[in-house]
This record gives sequence, C-alpha cells and structure tokens, in this order.
Amino acid sequence: MRTPALRATALKTGRGIRWYLRQVTGEAKWDEHLERCRDHGVQPMSRRDFERHRSEHSEKNPRARCC
Repeated sequence: MRTPALRATALKTGRGIRWYLRQVTGEAKWDEHLERCRDHGVQPMSRRDFERHRSEHSEKNPRARCC
C-alpha cells in the first residue's frame, strides 16, 4: 500500500522541480513565446533572437537589482 503513495509523492516532487527549473532557466518563457506566435499566426523569432531580446529588455528595464 505504501508504494503507490510513495510513487505519487515522488512524481509530484519531480514535477515541481521540473516546473521550477523551467521557470528559472527561462524555458517556460520560450514556450509562451511560441504559443503566442502560434495563436496570432506569426512566425516566431529564433531562440537566439528571443534570448537577445529578453536580455536587452531586462537591461533597459531593471527590476529589483542592486546594480
């Protein structure tokens, strides 16, 4: 009886870790960009251009940063 509960807990933990890592690395933002482009029927920019745009945007619009 403990095995299914333990498996469910392990899966839930793994999904949480995967979600967190995707948020931290920006992978989720890339997927959101692709989905928005698909919804609007627009050709998505390349991954390199997307990351460059994100970097430039964060430099021009700093949030909670010390420098």
